[in-house]
Amino acid sequence: MKLVFAGTPEVAVPALDALIASDRHEVAAVVTRPDAPAGRGRRLVASPVAQRAEEAGIEVLKPRRPRDEDFLARLREIGPDCCPVVAYGALLPRVALDVPVRGWVNLHFSLLPAWRGAAPVQHAIMAGDEITGASTFLIEEGLDSGPVYGTVTEQVRPTDTSGDLLTRLAFAGSGLLAATMDGIEDGTLKAVPQPVDGVSLAPKINVEDAQVSWAAPAMRVDRVVRGCTPAPGAWTTFRGERLKLIAVQLVADRADLAPGALDVGKNNVYVGTGSHAVELLWVQPQGKKPMRAADWARGVRIAAGEVVGG
Repeated sequence: MKLVFAGTPEVAVPALDALIASDRHEVAAVVTRPDAPAGRGRRLVASPVAQRAEEAGIEVLKPRRPRDEDFLARLREIGPDCCPVVAYGALLPRVALDVPVRGWVNLHFSLLPAWRGAAPVQHAIMAGDEITGASTFLIEEGLDSGPVYGTVTEQVRPTDTSGDLLTRLAFAGSGLLAATMDGIEDGTLKAVPQPVDGVSLAPKINVEDAQVSWAAPAMRVDRVVRGCTPAPGAWTTFRGERLKLIAVQLVADRADLAPGALDVGKNNVYVGTGSHAVELLWVQPQGKKPMRAADWARGVRIAAGEVVGG
């Protein structure tokens, strides 16, 4: 098939690579979000997908909105059979969905109908799911509600951050998306409607959502930190400033600390929660680089009775 691939962040690059490597399909063009400011200089930088496509000599389309007439005209001119999508980042209007004969097929990082929305991996970790995965489905105008072509499963490991899990799913999902394109092309794969039961939503997690509540059980604190790493980054406050929490560890035998209370040893920093304590492993003070929590504690000279999140 002639394909137009739509995607933007680094997590979409493995799928693009898999389709470029396929000897059955031609990636005629790539659709991605416009260049965005990045770095200290805030200069405009092309998306990871755009950079990979340019390296491969593939035409790159960067519409401000996918309903822009010049973009739609070029899409019709290319005449794709199918448009595979991975984390493109913009809603596709009906006028665009109607262009490819075999539709737009999305690789979504959950086992649909679970975790429909922008942050499925983060929500899976925060909810304590033991198994998640990726799904390919035919895009329709509803939110991730189209019929499913195929799935691949992935175990959620006890120490997984959303970054760890998303990286594994990106590579596992790339094979699924390539196989889905093969099955659509040769007619052996049919999309199956999603079940009505089991729908859960995964809206984007903002900075406010990532604030840790020390009154919550330790397990919840651990899940929030892992689910929000690397983005948007779990955090608390200390002495009125934001303290980013990069990694914590459960400490089942410490139940003597009140929520938010600090206990600093020579090489350890413990914080009380609504159940047992957690150990802070890595933190990032406001305006500074990530550091070991014990080094941070020595530097700020925590006094007896001080708390986080107060």
